[in-house]
Amino acid sequence: MPDTPKARPAAHDDTDTPALDPRSLRGLAHPLRMQLLAMLREDGPATASGLAARLGESSGATSYHLRQLASYGFVEDDPDRGTARERWWKAVHRGSRVESFEEFDRHPDPEVRGALTTFLHHHAASHAEQLSTWLGTMQDWPEEWRGAWDISDFTVRLTPELARELGEKVHALITGYRDRVPEQTEDSARVRIHFHAFPRRTD
Repeated sequence: MPDTPKARPAAHDDTDTPALDPRSLRGLAHPLRMQLLAMLREDGPATASGLAARLGESSGATSYHLRQLASYGFVEDDPDRGTARERWWKAVHRGSRVESFEEFDRHPDPEVRGALTTFLHHHAASHAEQLSTWLGTMQDWPEEWRGAWDISDFTVRLTPELARELGEKVHALITGYRDRVPEQTEDSARVRIHFHAFPRRTD
C-alpha cells in the first residue's frame, strides 16, 4: 500500500505524507478503510459503488467508511468528477507515515495500542498478498519485467543506530526515484517496493 508506515524520517514531503497521531491512527486502523484509502492513493478517484464492486463489499459499507476517512482528513470529494447523483472520492495525501512507533506502542490508551497492531498487521498482510499476486501473474508480463523484479533477503549484524541509518538511506534512495518517470511513459509501470528491517534472536 502507498501509505506504508515509516518509523524514521527519510527524504519526504511532509505535506504529502503527514504523520499519523493517536486520533488519526484510530480512525485509519480498520481493514476496509485501509483498503479503500490504498486504492484511492494507488488508482486515483473512485465512487463508493465502484470501490465496493472491486472489493466485494456493499456500497453502503464503502460509503460509510469513506465518510469516516473524510472525517479524519484522509479523503475528500473530487469536485472535478462528482455529480448530483454520484459522489466521487479522492485521497488527500500520497501517503502517511509514523514518526515514532514508540509513541503508539507505549501509549496509555489501549485503543491506540490496539490500533497500531491492526495497522501494522494489515500492512504486513497486504505486502504478502501483493507479492503473491505478482508471483501468480508474472508470466503475463513482458520478458523485460520478468527479468527486472527482485525478491531478496539479507542478514547483517547492526546496532540500533546503524539499523536506523540504513533505513534512512534506503528511504532516501527510493524517494529519489519518485516522479522520475512521467505517467503514460512507454514500457513503464508502477513498481511496489517493500522494505522490512527487524532484529532476530539467535538463541
